[in-house]
Amino acid sequence: MSSNASPSPATCQETFEQGVALALHLWPALTLAVQNNWGGPDSSDKRDWFAGVIVELFPDVSKLTPSQLQQRIQWQQHKLPPPPPPQQQQQTLAQNGAGSGANEEPDQEDVEERLLQVMLDEFEVNVDDESAWDIAGQVVQLRAECLRGKFEGVEALRKRWEGRKGSKVVIAQAEDQDGETDWDTDDDEEGGEEGDVEMDEAPALAEAPARKQREEPEVDEDGFTKVTRKKR
Repeated sequence: MSSNASPSPATCQETFEQGVALALHLWPALTLAVQNNWGGPDSSDKRDWFAGVIVELFPDVSKLTPSQLQQRIQWQQHKLPPPPPPQQQQQTLAQNGAGSGANEEPDQEDVEERLLQVMLDEFEVNVDDESAWDIAGQVVQLRAECLRGKFEGVEALRKRWEGRKGSKVVIAQAEDQDGETDWDTDDDEEGGEEGDVEMDEAPALAEAPARKQREEPEVDEDGFTKVTRKKR
């Protein structure tokens, strides 16, 4: 039967959770925070906890039947309120003090807000380069794909993570006109032998390149300082 060929709701939920963890491990801003222990000595453990915080924004579909999962997907496609969870989940939500909103799917803005909040509260990092918005969009997309039993996006993230063995995350020294700092990666061990990479293993932090020596201002014969535009 065709239903037997489809992944179970539990598999869809588990794969989504793995996708969230991979997306966070591939986020340069968070990787740098973990490497520098900006979240304290347990920064690596905090990253794993962070993934759980994002996953918990979404209803757990692992206990649904395949037909209930399909019903939920159809309701989402028509942008209608989701059907009520099974009786067992309703009791769990009530015990946890969660309202009916706990059964609704968060959107990209909701996920971005939580990403920024945890980065600021737990890692003391104010992410203002819009990368949190990109990660949030990736998470929402992975959610939609996983509910439909499509795991290509998660597998693509897994390959990216495994391919980052030896990759280094640095802070770009050049600032743009708004004074914002970019995140860069430096893959200096491409072609090396790939192997299984543990999820709690972070790339090494590269030493930031030294700044160029600042040039002295040029003063003309009338005593005025010559102003020159910085070349980009």
